[in-house]
Amino acid sequence: MKLPVLAAIFSSLLLVSCGDTVSREKSPHILTMGDSLLSTNSLGRQSVPDNVDRILRKPVIDRSVPGVRISYILPITGSMGLNIGKQYAAGNWEWIILNGGGNDLVFGCGCNNCDRKMNQLITEDGSSGKITTLVRKLRATGAQVVYVGYLRSPGLGSPIERCKNEGDELERRIALLSETDDGIHFLSIADMVPYGDRSYHGLDMVHPSAKASKAIAHRIATLISNQ
Repeated sequence: MKLPVLAAIFSSLLLVSCGDTVSREKSPHILTMGDSLLSTNSLGRQSVPDNVDRILRKPVIDRSVPGVRISYILPITGSMGLNIGKQYAAGNWEWIILNGGGNDLVFGCGCNNCDRKMNQLITEDGSSGKITTLVRKLRATGAQVVYVGYLRSPGLGSPIERCKNEGDELERRIALLSETDDGIHFLSIADMVPYGDRSYHGLDMVHPSAKASKAIAHRIATLISNQ
């Protein structure tokens, strides 16, 4: 793993373990939890949460961390945020912006023969699994939950191209879950990247560019504003 990535993960873990990234004096009502889709570009304050904060003019507590999973069993690093469910912090949240599951599939089964891992995350009908349990737990706090999907490859040699079918199925199941509760919103960004357009991805062709983080934030902010 490259040193900048390690540095980003370490600094993110420190923020999660040490407390909020926005002062409670600002009365934040939006929490973000998830993986690098949200946390990427945070060092330049150009991440998805940073942009949501600016667009809505509401302070956001960001506890997303690169490389995290829904299923993560190691207790110490899990409690520091590598388990997405452990990123939750008690608060008077109106909205919780959430994503996850991609790292479970990429690292858990290599996007190949993922049926067992997929069903652990969320069953075919969306009615159970670790994602369903987490979303319903967050929803029970009274917050509305926005579950954000993943960017797709522009078809230009991205390492995640082989994961398309698994990604589509994961999001189909999460969309079914969202239909069971008006306070759960699935936000697909599968149509965001035009074929052949590299500008929505970083140099690794996996993580979002600053342009993509801003575009994702605009979709999230529009959804929240329209409720």
